[in-house]
Amino acid sequence: MTTPIRPKDREAVIQSLRAGVVPRAGQHLIQVGRVNEIMALIKDIDLIADGGSAFRFIIGEYGSGKTFFLNLVRAIALEKRLVTAHADLNPDRRLHGTKGQARSLSAEMMRNISTRSKSDGGALQSIVERFITEALKKAKATGVNPENVIHEKLNTLSEMVGGYDFAHVIACYWKGHDAGNEQLKTDAIRWLRAEFSTKTDARAALGVRTIIDDGSFYDHLKLLARLVRLAGFSGMFICLDELVNLYKLSNVQARNSNYEQILRILNDSLQGTSVGLGFVMGGTPDFLMDTRRGLYSYPALQSRLAENTFAVGGLVDFSGPVIRLNNLSPEDFYILLVKIRHVFAYGKSEDYVIPDQALKAFMEHCAKKIGAAYFRTPRNNITSFVNFLSVLEQNRQAKWQKILGTVDVKPDINPDLDLPIDESELESPGKTEPNTFMGADETLAVFKL
Repeated sequence: MTTPIRPKDREAVIQSLRAGVVPRAGQHLIQVGRVNEIMALIKDIDLIADGGSAFRFIIGEYGSGKTFFLNLVRAIALEKRLVTAHADLNPDRRLHGTKGQARSLSAEMMRNISTRSKSDGGALQSIVERFITEALKKAKATGVNPENVIHEKLNTLSEMVGGYDFAHVIACYWKGHDAGNEQLKTDAIRWLRAEFSTKTDARAALGVRTIIDDGSFYDHLKLLARLVRLAGFSGMFICLDELVNLYKLSNVQARNSNYEQILRILNDSLQGTSVGLGFVMGGTPDFLMDTRRGLYSYPALQSRLAENTFAVGGLVDFSGPVIRLNNLSPEDFYILLVKIRHVFAYGKSEDYVIPDQALKAFMEHCAKKIGAAYFRTPRNNITSFVNFLSVLEQNRQAKWQKILGTVDVKPDINPDLDLPIDESELESPGKTEPNTFMGADETLAVFKL
């Protein structure tokens, strides 16, 4: 590790770690462990690039590094010339909804759509521009009218669900491009970004009778995956995090509707009907295995996501749809501290503010404070370590041994355990279990004789 680290990359990593969030850039500088999991996802990325499909759940405890892992895999996908889109789910952004929640998720993903040259999002227009450029190259090489080439390429999209209007919008962008009509181009991109809220506005602007809404969210993604391949990219890779927000929905019908959408995506991926499209979703063990509220409460998903019964006694299977993130070992945690110290010193070993002895002492300090959780869910410990280094960097005369005793390390508290009040109260000890009738979405009143 002798290559100097740029101040921009250093600040991106250090400031993110101090705030307890995942760095948007420079993840490779602090990546440790989980080689098998990364290799499994790289195989998925290669499969997508070959025109296949993939689907994975990344399951790990709160604070175990799921979001970091997802960002790292997304960066690998960008390097392999895939288009990526990512979003975090929340109560207003879901896979299924009746009041615009799925459209809101689609709009967020379109804002975050990225390519290798535009890794920070906002790449949708450049993807459409590249599609047109590829068509113009083919037209010039074959001597055919460019408009005919574009319509020929778009005919393959028209055969899919919602494909006719999708192809019409792309054709409108080409017309705006050819005629210098910036408003028409802007309206076409707005439609692709799911920014039209009414069909009347879309028809007035583009002449289409549909918009991207809660019902067409997933079909739009499949069409977009075909478009990026026509534009010369290898495929499309979707990263969705914080799926535990589906687990926290208090309405049973709303949860099941979202789980049904997950089942549809999973079936398409396993059967290979979605070309050049891959999904990776992050969640907690409760979100997966809780038989009352989690994915296992939906029988069709439970059967498809069940663990391999032969993977016992230390044996592993990374070919299934569920990948469980292994806990970091103490050795991995030590290497992580070494890498953070290296990033902190801009990659210059002579500028290290603490020796190797201090790293071991910090680990012992964490073990005394919170036990073995210090290396299994390292988020708070890493934040404390960065603060520790910051104080020593700005107070060179201070002794690390004296400051270490004042470092406050606290265990991670999982906020996902705070279930909505209407059901968490019923599930608490001493309460009578509610009865349900015919799978009704509301629980009956609890009563006593």
